[in-house]
Amino acid sequence: MQKVAVFGNTGGGKSTLSKRLSDITGLPLHILDKIQYRSGGVEVPQEDYKRAHQEILQADRWIIDGFGCMETLWLRLDEADTLVFVDLPLYVHFWWVTKRMISGNIKPPEGWPENSPILKSSINSYRVLWLCHKYLNPRYREYIDRARNTKSVYHIRSTEQISHFFESIENEINFENGRLA
Repeated sequence: MQKVAVFGNTGGGKSTLSKRLSDITGLPLHILDKIQYRSGGVEVPQEDYKRAHQEILQADRWIIDGFGCMETLWLRLDEADTLVFVDLPLYVHFWWVTKRMISGNIKPPEGWPENSPILKSSINSYRVLWLCHKYLNPRYREYIDRARNTKSVYHIRSTEQISHFFESIENEINFENGRLA
């Protein structure tokens, strides 16, 4: 596990999962929302975003969290040696977007650029939820089914599986460290 792509529908806890995975593995974390948007939610020029994304892909070790854009998404998934697809039931994503919108007025959401417009971003998330569920998730599922032969794939389909995921990663690291000691 050196190059990890964390992806899935909006509001699935990808940023929280990615941060914890980075803490466990020591891999550097790159949050696409912070690369694609400036303070206040202003989008950076597309070419600047793509250049920054490409620089990350060329590094030896990384965790990349988020969507970015269609063009960079597939490049990232191809380059990763580990895929973490957060594919929770639609109602969970909907509920977590709602919770993020409510709590975001008190404490900014993790992984979001400073002064992000919470309400505007949340409304956009509600629009994206169904579109991703209907059109993009089936493509993600096909991709990970093909990728299982060449990559480590973690397909997280329930909130319980998130805990199991961390447990398995921690066990793997402990095993590796035990062999090295």
